[in-house]
Amino acid sequence: MEASFFSVDKVPLNNYWPSHCCSFSSYPKKLEPFVCTESHFRRIVNNKLHSKKTIFSGQSVCCYRLKPVSALSSDDTHPINQVRGQSFDQWDSLTAKFAAAANLPFLLLQLPQIILNTRNLLAGNKSALLAIPWLGMLTGLLGNISLLSYFIKKRETEAVVVQMLGVISMYVVILQLVIAEAMPLPHFIVTSIVIASGLVLNFMRYFHLLDGEIWHFWEEFITIGGLSALPQVMWSTFVPYIPHTVLPGFIAFSTAVVAVFLARMGKLSEKGIGILGFVSGWTATLLFMWMPVSQMWTNILNPENVKGLSAVSMLLAMIGNGLLIPRALFIRDLMWFTGSTWSCVFYGWGNLICLYCFNNISREFFLASSFGFLAWIGITVWRDAKVHGYNSPFSSLKEMIFGH
Repeated sequence: MEASFFSVDKVPLNNYWPSHCCSFSSYPKKLEPFVCTESHFRRIVNNKLHSKKTIFSGQSVCCYRLKPVSALSSDDTHPINQVRGQSFDQWDSLTAKFAAAANLPFLLLQLPQIILNTRNLLAGNKSALLAIPWLGMLTGLLGNISLLSYFIKKRETEAVVVQMLGVISMYVVILQLVIAEAMPLPHFIVTSIVIASGLVLNFMRYFHLLDGEIWHFWEEFITIGGLSALPQVMWSTFVPYIPHTVLPGFIAFSTAVVAVFLARMGKLSEKGIGILGFVSGWTATLLFMWMPVSQMWTNILNPENVKGLSAVSMLLAMIGNGLLIPRALFIRDLMWFTGSTWSCVFYGWGNLICLYCFNNISREFFLASSFGFLAWIGITVWRDAKVHGYNSPFSSLKEMIFGH
């Protein structure tokens, strides 16, 4: 439970933001209360606050730990706020504005690709759409719908809008692939049912219109679906160089079903429940991260199809994800930071490298986008370290990953 503080004599206190970042698992966890004895509490107040009277409302606790914890799990993510100042608050506000501004490039992200696909379809050039692997788009779409649930649970409105736009735009591209017969129709029908159901449930959850048990079932579904799809999609990307089989997906599906069933029956240990929530949260990010890997593999196998890619779309992907990086780093959300950085490097910059190597974009365009991206990353890491009072620009990254 969240505790609020009110100081009678207006003693300046640090503001600590409770984490709203939760893994997809909503199984109850055992809470171990930390209670201070009355004499110990009085001694703390007298010695540390100089006899200032403090009133606690909500859950009574002795103090908040200032030492940050590891953000390897989505449950652990929270902004680190040990010393607040004007520059800290300004950077807090600025990173939130960056995240909101990311909606613009993401709004336009798939538009050039959609326009290019439409022109090729109208011209009867369906083969050009083969440059877009439907498996890559499908993994990105599943990742988006899972991350949509993740950010809705966090109540991160800007990120929710980003994921919503991603779901809609990627679905339109997949629809074009079906028209071009570049994606099997049965796969498209199943995908459409899942996406439509997911959007409705997430919409109801955001406005508190959904029963908790139904949302719990949806979390279990995306956990099983994500864990099943990830290894199967990764395996299928490299077919026919490896044998075609559904064994990876079947093994992952069976494991996920057993784990969820045990958690439902209360047979899973507290540590096991924590691992289940940890894996399900990261599965969404890994699904989203596999999309550029699949795309670059297609570029390597079929260089002539690179012309079907839109350089503007790649640039917009790099800009949109780049605008999310400062906020993810500031609130120490390792999962969000990893996904955004990966998309910048491999989906945006990586595909621009492919386009440049095959002479589909100018040298000036490539160098300008590369310099801008590297400069943005450098400024982000330096600024975040500065507002937190660190001497090294890598201290923020170390704190986010290891918690110290």
